[in-house]
Amino acid sequence: MENKLIVPFALPFIGGEEERAVLRVLRSGWLTTGTEALAFEEDFATFLNCVQKDKPPVRCLAVSSATAGLHLALEAFGVKEGDIVLTPSYTFASTAEVVRHLGAEPVFIDVAPGTFHIDPGMLEWVLRRLELGLPPYNQRGGFGPQGRPKAVIPVHFGGAACDMDSIMAIAQKYALKVIEDAAHAFPSETDNGLLGTVGDAGVFSFYATKTITTGEGGMVAVRDEGIAERIRLMRLHGVDRPVWNRYTDTKASWYYEIKAAGYKYNMPDILAAIGRIQLKRRMELLSMRRKIAAAYDAAFAHDERFTVPSFDPCDSRHLYPLRLSDHLARDAFIAKMQDAGVGVSVHFIPLHTMPFYRERNGFREYDFPETMNTFRREVSLPIWAGMTDEQVNYVINAAKA
Repeated sequence: MENKLIVPFALPFIGGEEERAVLRVLRSGWLTTGTEALAFEEDFATFLNCVQKDKPPVRCLAVSSATAGLHLALEAFGVKEGDIVLTPSYTFASTAEVVRHLGAEPVFIDVAPGTFHIDPGMLEWVLRRLELGLPPYNQRGGFGPQGRPKAVIPVHFGGAACDMDSIMAIAQKYALKVIEDAAHAFPSETDNGLLGTVGDAGVFSFYATKTITTGEGGMVAVRDEGIAERIRLMRLHGVDRPVWNRYTDTKASWYYEIKAAGYKYNMPDILAAIGRIQLKRRMELLSMRRKIAAAYDAAFAHDERFTVPSFDPCDSRHLYPLRLSDHLARDAFIAKMQDAGVGVSVHFIPLHTMPFYRERNGFREYDFPETMNTFRREVSLPIWAGMTDEQVNYVINAAKA
């Protein structure tokens, strides 16, 4: 008999205001990209610019997913066949697959010891090898491609910040564009401003499990107006002007031109309407996550079987990645939690272990030793707005049993 899931791994926190916003759009007669999506972009940019640190304002572009946003950002910065984009192996599929979509090559970088984040020292080591005409990987593993490094994608894991000061300095030295994968990181704040606004571009996710959600969707934040215009053009078939109102406005022109072979990456108004409400509730939702994280920290901090994540108080707390000691078998622990009715997950299965990249580059698991050490010990516990104290305590008791 299958066990009943008592505490799901994640649930969206949707209320009456989001429902009313959707009904308003449904009754408006216009369901796809329109005024709601434009307003969501403006609302999001207003918030990001409120916590800027003496920098030019960001422009925001709503898209169908964070994957779409990463793809569009790379394309707008001119990434193409023959280029290299540096990413961690410790990330989700989208961070690297969008590089392949453009014909470029992802080159993986190990994480820094004791962290979930790309190692700036290893990043520079690989860049130095490429500069000398050497392959990016040494004899430990696959040799991978040789090409021109064009960009780096730091991934802010679980809402915690990568070492952006070091990454930005390295990027400037090697003339790289920095595209932040901020899918986990809204609204994480640092001394340099909100994550997603530190590099040349930042990409946010509004997937169902994220800190604010539209069900599916994403947002790209950039400062360069030329880059913003390119993303705006390419996200909807390469059409040279907004066409959303040509069916509803009697004065709207039916005429348009295709300026490039673009994509279908626009965000519909139904999703944007949900996002606008979720954006207004961001601090309420963040407060709930922080309370859960604090309860977990208190419960596990002095238990030698576990290591609690070292996150900053201003992080978004998208994930709670509990590290297990060497005395606990990770798969057995997961099975125990599932038997107790607790949904857990693992973030992430390293990309270099996936058949596509493993076979293409000849990787072995421990070619990225810190990545594998982190992966082998990580379990993500439920942390979502709306969890009750009883549910949180249930998770704690199940983990410590």
